[in-house]
Amino acid sequence: MDLLKATESQFDSRKEFPDFSAGDTITIHYKIKEGNKERIQNFRGVVLQRKGSGVKETFTVRKMSGNIGVERIFPIASPFIEQIDINKKGRVRRSRIFYLRNLTGKKARIQEKRF
Repeated sequence: MDLLKATESQFDSRKEFPDFSAGDTITIHYKIKEGNKERIQNFRGVVLQRKGSGVKETFTVRKMSGNIGVERIFPIASPFIEQIDINKKGRVRRSRIFYLRNLTGKKARIQEKRF
């Protein structure tokens, strides 16, 4: 086994999150410290990509705040993530949907996956 992977596996303290992929609309309950207070802030948006593996895995979420697009990169092993909820499963053909950045209005919608 690779020395780096062996070291990573010792420090792997990830929580169990539901399985999500690009195109899904998710809500991340993120813990924020302000001074000596702690609160949980919700960040709801569309997953643009999942990148990496193991402890170094990250995912990018994009939401529209007013008229401005806001993207945020979350490490999957972050201790500040309380929970992840899947609101909608999206049907996309790609694993990285950066083309969504250029679309506005009804064109930016993602078709929902039926169960």
